[in-house]
Amino acid sequence: MTAKTPAQRMREMRARNKMKEDDRLRKLLAKTIKLQLYHATNEQLERIMLEHDIDEPQDVISRLIAGYSQLTEDQKLVIFN
Repeated sequence: MTAKTPAQRMREMRARNKMKEDDRLRKLLAKTIKLQLYHATNEQLERIMLEHDIDEPQDVISRLIAGYSQLTEDQKLVIFN
């Protein structure tokens, strides 16, 4: 049995780390959504991101979904009817 080279060890470490990351994402993520936005909607999303110093669009969308539970029934009706 020969000793592994540093390059072999590094390749194996990267493979282990990648597997751990894949496993982590598999456990955390429930769904991936592909979303197409019209220009006006995209402009609103970008404005929200700028106003609140948010870098990722998915962060805005996640916050909006989480904030839904804080809306009154009347506010929900205004938005969805």
